[in-house]
Amino acid sequence: QVHVEESGGGLVRPGGSLRLSCAASGRIISIGAMGWHRQAPGKQRELVAAITSAGSTNYSDSVKGRFTISRDNATVYLQMRSLKPEDTAVYYCHADYVIFYRGSQRVLDDYWGQGTQVTVSS
Repeated sequence: QVHVEESGGGLVRPGGSLRLSCAASGRIISIGAMGWHRQAPGKQRELVAAITSAGSTNYSDSVKGRFTISRDNATVYLQMRSLKPEDTAVYYCHADYVIFYRGSQRVLDDYWGQGTQVTVSS
């Protein structure tokens, strides 16, 4: 199986920075895209940023110019700067089109991490 685990969340003051990391592990052959969604209390989960295996990136309008997504094989990072209270949410990492070995078989599936809390408050 494949395991996806986030780290790096926490409490930060408005205007501060945080860096989230997410590593996918297992008998992985390839991963198509990795990225981050977030969900604030009472709101739907929304895309924050994503990056393909070729390095193409996509950002939500609310974080453009403040957040930077990067990737190193099966690890994805989200550098967050100029944080605002409205960035407060649980941030979830996802790995899409993951091809991995289950026994001797190749399997395709998508995976999500458990989430990491980011709180922006003074």
